[in-house]
Amino acid sequence: MVYNSIEICTGAGGEALGLEKAGFHHIALIEYEKEYCRCLIKNRPDWNVINCDVRNFNGLSYRNLNIDLLAGGVPCPPFSIAGKQLGQNDERDLFPEMIRLTNEIRPKIVMIENVKGFLSPRFDSYRTSILYSLMRLRYRTHISLINASDYGVPQLRPRTVIIAIRNDIKGSFSFDNLKKEKALTVGETLEDLMSENGWQYSDDWKAKADDIAPTIVGGSKKHGGPDLGPTRARLQWAKLGVDGSGVADEAPQKDFVGMPRLTPRMIAKLQGFPDEWYFGTKKTSACRMIGNAFPPPVAKAIGKELIKIIDNGSIDTYGEKKISQAFAR
Repeated sequence: MVYNSIEICTGAGGEALGLEKAGFHHIALIEYEKEYCRCLIKNRPDWNVINCDVRNFNGLSYRNLNIDLLAGGVPCPPFSIAGKQLGQNDERDLFPEMIRLTNEIRPKIVMIENVKGFLSPRFDSYRTSILYSLMRLRYRTHISLINASDYGVPQLRPRTVIIAIRNDIKGSFSFDNLKKEKALTVGETLEDLMSENGWQYSDDWKAKADDIAPTIVGGSKKHGGPDLGPTRARLQWAKLGVDGSGVADEAPQKDFVGMPRLTPRMIAKLQGFPDEWYFGTKKTSACRMIGNAFPPPVAKAIGKELIKIIDNGSIDTYGEKKISQAFAR
């Protein structure tokens, strides 16, 4: 069986890759950044990557294609504690576009991802309005904070996830049903990459790096260069034996002494990407892509549970036809 999906704000493909591994076939992937689009096409030439502003993407032409899932990690800066938290007053807020596309496409399920900050009391009213908009479109909603480390990602990465299921799909969803997987430590995860140049102290470093990583940050275009975050984050990295003040071009050489820096490839592995996923040759750009991505293993875990609903949920086609006609007027 083919499970068709559309994703907006695809970025470097973390969510898309995870959903693909779960069993979804991407009908369209919408991404504004040309550099990100090149990354997606390089890694998956068969994906239908559309380079455009999601505000200009019309979902009506996809309504009759029986889309199972509309997904997207809408921009986080409007809700991030690292920013000004302007929420709906931030021009980068794309929650309204997700609501619009839900109405136009009428997918069976909608999945929206954002930062932990979206659940803060500051956004209670706006969050309620988003959920209410989905309910008005005849979707039942579920919202929760989940941690990437619960799904095998060696990183402290809390994320808000909204799942909305069309009312004529009779299956039930619970975040508690997602299959969990214990995460490895940073040392266990990066042992092979850290020792690839024969570093003689790699075993000692592995023993020190005996916990999961702090949240990997991507930053914005205004960010000065690749590093592992602000001072507090760097102190956390230092406890793991990692110099977070910059990003390395390659693994430590045999006689290196001190705290090593991570390479983009190492950072990507901590985000749950496979080693072969290509992010280009520019460190700053690669680190921004990686840090802003949704971890593929988390998307895979959610995707597998969504497919169970699609497989087991009966469909009241007459009821959905009436709903579609009502909102088309």
